[in-house]
Order: sequence, then C-alpha cells, then structure tokens
Amino acid sequence: MTEIKFFTAVANPIRATANLVAKAYAQGRRVRVLTPDAASSKALDALLWEQPPDGFLPHVSLASPLAADTPIIIDHEATHEGVADVLINLSTTPPSFFARFERMFEIVGQEEDVAAAGRERWKFYKARGYEMTHTVMQRA
Repeated sequence: MTEIKFFTAVANPIRATANLVAKAYAQGRRVRVLTPDAASSKALDALLWEQPPDGFLPHVSLASPLAADTPIIIDHEATHEGVADVLINLSTTPPSFFARFERMFEIVGQEEDVAAAGRERWKFYKARGYEMTHTVMQRA
C-alpha cells in the first residue's frame, strides 16, 4: 500500500518539491511530480536547472521521448504510465494513479483554498484505508 506523507502550510511549494526531488534522486529513486498547471511545471523545471548548485537533476516532461529513460518526470498531465517509486503531488485533487507508487508526498501551500483542497485529499485517502503522516511546516 502506498505510503502517504502530507506537508502542510508550505511557504514555497515549488522549492519544497525541488528539495524532495533532490533527496529522492540521491536515494536512487524514480520520481514523478504532478503539478497543477503548465506554469508550475515550468517553474519547477527552471528551479531544477539551478538547484542544487553543485549538481544536476535529470528531468523531463511526460511527453518527452526521453521520459522512459529519465528518473524525474515533471508534468501537469494527470496520467502516468511509466515506472516511478515516488509521487509528489502539487495538484488540488488526488491523482488517479497514486496507488502505483511506493511513496507519495502531498505538498500543501498556505493559501486557504489550497489548504481546503488538501484537507479533502486527506479525507479521500483516509476513507480508502491509507495510513498517512502529517507534518506542518514552519511558517516564514
């Protein structure tokens, strides 16, 4: 069963996601990031070209011909056919494919509408019997 971890009150969800991606990649994991929209996908893509400053995180979009061979997939398309160990969800709805992953991280920002959507996702997973952990991030 998928291990689900919620991080709430996240001041900068894109930066927090970049940090999680870097950690998972360093552990040899394949990562799929589901963003809410094209702008978020583009922002995370740009950040991963800059961070970490002393390394490179190989990543592509889902539509890339290199997707099957690349360990990090970033996209806002709500589908996933390839192999991956870790799913990071930035969207406001539960991904239909989340159960295929060993681990999933739900990143929930500080805005009230985003937090409300995060609470709904928590209820969705809980109703289906998933055990979850929850960490409230420090507000900056």
